[in-house]
Amino acid sequence: MELQNLADETGLSISVSIPAGHEQMEQDRNRLFSFTSSNWRGEPLRDYETIVKLISRTATVKGLKVTCRLDRRKYPTGRKVTNEEMKHVNLERHEFHGDWNYTIGPQSSKPI
Repeated sequence: MELQNLADETGLSISVSIPAGHEQMEQDRNRLFSFTSSNWRGEPLRDYETIVKLISRTATVKGLKVTCRLDRRKYPTGRKVTNEEMKHVNLERHEFHGDWNYTIGPQSSKPI
């Protein structure tokens, strides 16, 4: 719904795509986690700042470095999008993995 609102406000179509090979990205993330875990081994995780500092100091042998920051903004939780609201989303699924790859175009008029 929020992407539909953005498309309506800007008049632009918004494409969302999961890159081919995303399974490889998942493997890389899992490999990176072992470096993160060993970096904070034995260090008490007392607060968010400590965790962010330890994660930010993580690097792999091949030179991959982690960038990390704490986002303290408050976000609403529990937002449910109804089937009726989904009917108003101008969504065009792509042929390849349409559940993950799609375009949301602007509506000519906003739904109620």
